[in-house]
Amino acid sequence: MKRRHLIELSAEEQARFLAEHKTIALCSIDHRGYPHVIAMWYEVAADGSVLMTTYAKSQKARNIERNPKVALMAESGATYDQLKGVMIRGRAELIRDLDQCVGVLTRIHQKMGGALVPGIEEAMKAQARKRVVIRVVPERTGSWDHSKLGGVY
Repeated sequence: MKRRHLIELSAEEQARFLAEHKTIALCSIDHRGYPHVIAMWYEVAADGSVLMTTYAKSQKARNIERNPKVALMAESGATYDQLKGVMIRGRAELIRDLDQCVGVLTRIHQKMGGALVPGIEEAMKAQARKRVVIRVVPERTGSWDHSKLGGVY
């Protein structure tokens, strides 16, 4: 069996890792053709797409408008034997819908901080007016969990 297959995460392990992880790196391509990588808060939708929000005029939104091909990576571990992660390559779309944006902002806020404080809904609606949802539909996924090697590198 190939070494790559030994360390792959199952679909269930990938889903659990992404549900527990807090940030994901979003890589888009800028107008000069260079990678533009930024850490993002996110959620995984029931259909497997990855959702996040950004300001409509942000660099990443402009990059996606020009070229929807993106990569995402979530990884943990401080040493080689602890490295664990998921990389997703896919196409991003920008959704300019206020209600969807408020919903994504709310769910991500709950994921990151727990219960919503009173009055936060209005603040999120105000913020959402300037934002868009980034929806990434996975086309290729890779994963790794070096702890599965059992100390053999």
